[in-house]
Amino acid sequence: MELLEKTLKQISPVTLSLASSIQNRLDNLTKPQGSLGKLEEIALRYCIARGTISPVIKEKHIFCFAADHGVTAEKVSAYPPSVTPQMVRNILGGGAAISVLTRYENIKLTVVDIGVADPLDGLTGLCRKKIAYGTANIINGPAMKKAEAIKAIEIGIEIALEAETNGTTLLGTGEMGIGNTTPATALYCAYLNLPPDELTGYGTGITPEKLKHKIDVIRTALHINKNFLEDPLSILTALGGFEIAGICGLILGGASKKVPIVVDGFISSAAALAACKINPYVKDYLFFSHLSAERGHKIFLEQFNTFPILSLDMRLGEGTGAALAMNIIEAAIKIYNEMATFQSAGVAEKNQ
Repeated sequence: MELLEKTLKQISPVTLSLASSIQNRLDNLTKPQGSLGKLEEIALRYCIARGTISPVIKEKHIFCFAADHGVTAEKVSAYPPSVTPQMVRNILGGGAAISVLTRYENIKLTVVDIGVADPLDGLTGLCRKKIAYGTANIINGPAMKKAEAIKAIEIGIEIALEAETNGTTLLGTGEMGIGNTTPATALYCAYLNLPPDELTGYGTGITPEKLKHKIDVIRTALHINKNFLEDPLSILTALGGFEIAGICGLILGGASKKVPIVVDGFISSAAALAACKINPYVKDYLFFSHLSAERGHKIFLEQFNTFPILSLDMRLGEGTGAALAMNIIEAAIKIYNEMATFQSAGVAEKNQ
């Protein structure tokens, strides 16, 4: 708890004093003002988060947190829990979508075992931070003990701090955990005070009948855990997962060092929501990579009053959306840094 408390004290609101200087440079680049749309806003927000008018993206690093969930016993996913360790092996072997994208886009990728229900023997390159072999079933009570949730958050914080020390200036979130759209949806319901039937989606591709069952499972979990839903940390403890808490910690740690974080999709956004409930200043350090095809994500983004960088009907997770959006953020910074101004290029400005 000591690291968490220290980190929360170090998260400060962004400084807006540089905003006019940053905007002035954007307005004086050789283009009509505002013609690059959201790219200009992305560059402005990145600079403000970093607290500089001369931003540099040194290293992009995605951390894919992997864990299992006791609620899979309720058959809420189209895939068995055995797929979680299988996909961890696939990611590390270079065969998963996130492996391809990070390799192609020159993004560092680290897979973190924070709660996979498998020893994952014989794997090299795995960041081993296992807390337990999966969470408890949320329809019977809390997913985690409070000490476990805090440990998961602090693991994420430690990872972010180490990454920043090693030169990372853009963090990305990712996850792997069969069944994790169920606890994520439960978290959205609790944090946003919305009913499960409004937010619950098809996850890995369940049938309409299974969707009704999944909604009932989430409704039951909310009822069973109602006495534990007292504050943001307690909600995360009762309804979340080890990988969701780990991502929450990564976000808090990044924000404490003014390192912007690119949030992947539906699961990662639940972790981001938890982080923002724990410390509202976090929001200004977040970029939401894409609009997930999972139905509740659009509702969340609208309530959160933010925009997704991409909208590609993706719902894979792993950090795939974050990987794609990182390149766009880097492109926005390249434009900000490398485009000529009207004065330096000798280009006539707009008629007054």
